[in-house]
Amino acid sequence: MTSAVLGPTLVVVCVVMALLAALVYRLTDLGSWWVVPSATVRAAAQLAAVAAVLTAAMARLWSSLLILAVMFTVAAVTAARRSRAAQGSWWLAAPLAVGLASVLPLLLATRLVPLTGTALVPITGILLGGTMTAVAVAARRALDALTTRAGEVEAAMSLGCMDRDARLLVIQPSAPDALLPNVDQARTAGLVTLPGAFVGVLLSTGSAVQAGAVQILVLVGLLLSQSCGVALTIELVARGLLVRPGSVPTP
Repeated sequence: MTSAVLGPTLVVVCVVMALLAALVYRLTDLGSWWVVPSATVRAAAQLAAVAAVLTAAMARLWSSLLILAVMFTVAAVTAARRSRAAQGSWWLAAPLAVGLASVLPLLLATRLVPLTGTALVPITGILLGGTMTAVAVAARRALDALTTRAGEVEAAMSLGCMDRDARLLVIQPSAPDALLPNVDQARTAGLVTLPGAFVGVLLSTGSAVQAGAVQILVLVGLLLSQSCGVALTIELVARGLLVRPGSVPTP
């Protein structure tokens, strides 16, 4: 199955899909038509480089841990940039770390994930990527809420609420939005979508039962990791550690 997928046909199909997406961008004024082709080229180059590095690095545990450190750094920087926070964006490394810490020790202690590079890097990458997105969205939405609803925060403070509690009243309703994509994916898994881990196991000649077991492990792990990460992100914003100009009223 894998040998049939890799080849000229794959390249041609990907190019055609990228060009069609660019055409849609152009005709419907979604933005620059070059967005999708450039993202496609960048993804192909990055994945080719990563595949070459991972093939060598995952053979040893120490080099796998080094790769994970690089991945974590990139995830923290990306989440910080997407949050559009002016100050304290480096704090977003903490929710990412908490998210991973809530899942990985349990998986390793029960030996559901063996302590090897070939197992640890993929599963950590999935958890880290999903948590990064949720944390970035949570931070951005929370800061947006504080900016647009600053008057409500000031009103709550004037009524005697502590700074943290006043901010939390405004930003708390936006927190579930960051978790919604993965919650929906878990709810519709097997009915609407066949998530990546499930398809990956099937393509690697695993059975449907094995694929389902791996996917449920990944989905539930993501739910826990993202929940912990988003909860801490909201707390950081509420305590004024993650701020944007005009988004944190003073009493």
